[in-house]
Amino acid sequence: RLVESGGGLVQPGGSLRLSCEASGFNLWSSGIGWFRQAPGKEREGVVCLNSASGDLKTPDSVKGRLVMSKDNAKDVVYLDMDNLKPEDTGLYYCAIGKVVGNCLGENEYEDWGQGTQVTVSS
Repeated sequence: RLVESGGGLVQPGGSLRLSCEASGFNLWSSGIGWFRQAPGKEREGVVCLNSASGDLKTPDSVKGRLVMSKDNAKDVVYLDMDNLKPEDTGLYYCAIGKVVGNCLGENEYEDWGQGTQVTVSS
């Protein structure tokens, strides 16, 4: 199962590191994505890894500020977030699947965590 942690309240310009424990998953070959859902909005992908191509993808809205990494030995995926903005507020999910298409598309993923809340506010 997937378990996210690390969310919290942070001031604009601050940083957070989210973790996703991925026990029982093969991170070497899986597609991995981080998604977020803001109140009243649809869930959107913020960073992802395509398992087929090995490419990382990040939308322009978060490029350079949100970075994904993983520790295959520990079965953990991280999302490092810098220079956070109020519009980054939302419930953040990690997801794993056999991603072969657009890795920012949530339909590519079979397994999801419960999410961890990130609130950016002064």
